[in-house]
Amino acid sequence: MSDPVKHECAVALLRLRKKPEYYVRKYGNANYGFGKMALLLEKQHNRGQDGAGIASLGLDPEPGLPAYHIQKSAAAEDPLADLLGRCAGRSEFNGEVLLGHLRYATYGRHAVSACHPFVHESSCLRRTLLLAGNFNLTNTGELFERFRQTGHHPASRADGYLITQMIAHYLEQDADLHAGSPAWQEILHQALSELDGAFTLCGVNGEGEAFVIRDPHAIRPGYFYFDDEVFVAASERPAIQAAFNCSTAEVMEIPPGKALVIPAGGELQIQDCLEPAERRSCVFERIYFSRPNDADIHRERKLLGKSLVPELLKAVDHDFENTFFSYIPNSAQVSFHGMLEELMKIAVAAGKTVRFGQIAIKDAKFRTFIADAEIRHELGMHVYDITYGLVHPGTDTLVVLDDSIVRGNTMRNAILPMLNRLNPKKIIVASSAPIIRYPDCYGIDMACAGDLCAFQAAADILRKQGRAEVLVRSFERAKEDLASGNNRNRMKEIYDAVGEEELLKDIAALLTPPGLHAELQIVYQSMEALRKCCPDYPGDWYFTGDYPTPGGFRMVNRALVNYMEDKNERAY
Repeated sequence: MSDPVKHECAVALLRLRKKPEYYVRKYGNANYGFGKMALLLEKQHNRGQDGAGIASLGLDPEPGLPAYHIQKSAAAEDPLADLLGRCAGRSEFNGEVLLGHLRYATYGRHAVSACHPFVHESSCLRRTLLLAGNFNLTNTGELFERFRQTGHHPASRADGYLITQMIAHYLEQDADLHAGSPAWQEILHQALSELDGAFTLCGVNGEGEAFVIRDPHAIRPGYFYFDDEVFVAASERPAIQAAFNCSTAEVMEIPPGKALVIPAGGELQIQDCLEPAERRSCVFERIYFSRPNDADIHRERKLLGKSLVPELLKAVDHDFENTFFSYIPNSAQVSFHGMLEELMKIAVAAGKTVRFGQIAIKDAKFRTFIADAEIRHELGMHVYDITYGLVHPGTDTLVVLDDSIVRGNTMRNAILPMLNRLNPKKIIVASSAPIIRYPDCYGIDMACAGDLCAFQAAADILRKQGRAEVLVRSFERAKEDLASGNNRNRMKEIYDAVGEEELLKDIAALLTPPGLHAELQIVYQSMEALRKCCPDYPGDWYFTGDYPTPGGFRMVNRALVNYMEDKNERAY
């Protein structure tokens, strides 16, 4: 993805099912648990670089000593490296239960206080709660009021704090708690049934009893693995495979709406918890967010690249001789392989060759702290570098594959000016994702309508055509629906009033930087092709506007109202 869009966090829970001395005897490693947790977090580093945290608990803690130990970091350079450096070699982080988290600050502060795990303290170990998760909620305000009306004084409006306190509230109300293990099924049902949003939550009480639960729509990813030695849950499957050398088939998906509970004895219980709902797993995980070393994701991304080939060949008039194919690094690389394989198959059958290579090179560590705006802008244009001499000036069409186009700022301000130096006759930007028309509220950092280049283009077309009343009418209806609670997406009316061809042309015009010599064309994936490539991931609301929860419809209408009222603020 060329745009720097922040997104979903990562969580990991590890429960050792043997005594610590077992791992010392078998693996010669007194730091077995911490080492595995460090690896689980390192292998999910792509999901969160603004903060990190680890909590460690030992079973049967000695009275008079802390029941758990916790460290967090929001260091400016690398929070995870800072965190692991501070925890490594410390015996208190070699507990039987470890809870880890990586944070992307889609909302809230970058301070340590915003990092997970969150803690609810109690002198009773069964009522002490530590919680970490990958979540975004749309009804935080309502939850705040609900919590306040139960007689509590919430110290924060942050969703992580509220979820922790709500689970802790029902944990404290558990009438049978003194008799044994908490009734996790009922506690989690009461605490989480009214959440509107996406979540994968991992929690543990002071006695080391752990649980994992996923939202009933399965929006956020979550996987688990267990054997005689460990139980582990994480946001991504390859992280578990890397840490425990297990096969793809051995790592299972966390069932939506179910609670995986690991009592003090270490056995695994799978409990019905939340009402079943339509599966709406986030397809952006498959297109971009998750690491492509998951076998299924690798296959799906190659299919996404392959499915663009017919439209791309049409756009270049099947002229292999004067076309050069490339991609925007690094996340579009796997899709490019799929596209390239299909191109070569067609070219060989026609007795032609495919010209391809890496034109754009991304400087992964490129940063500038220069205060001067002009100099900073000039340096910002060079986040990408280019390979000279591969494109024939004045005659070649240059095709570059990106996995998605959200805001288009980096494409317009950095990538296209850079490609322009090669002096191609035409530039085609191909997106392996369909047009992103609608904002998101379930984890992706795009909650403002005006930030989306597709919406900018649609609004621009209506104004240029003298049909601004479409915008005003949709705005008024959005306000009415927000007041009445109707779940309709009024932004759809704006796109319905604009033709697909003219929308594509205006998007291309918006992305065209000053001084671009080449003709620019944008080619998007079709929704039909996306569904064929990723059939098990129907969470596509950013393309279709069909949100899985009522909060999504409130958010999209609020985003439209904010745009029309010239408010640049998040819509939930």
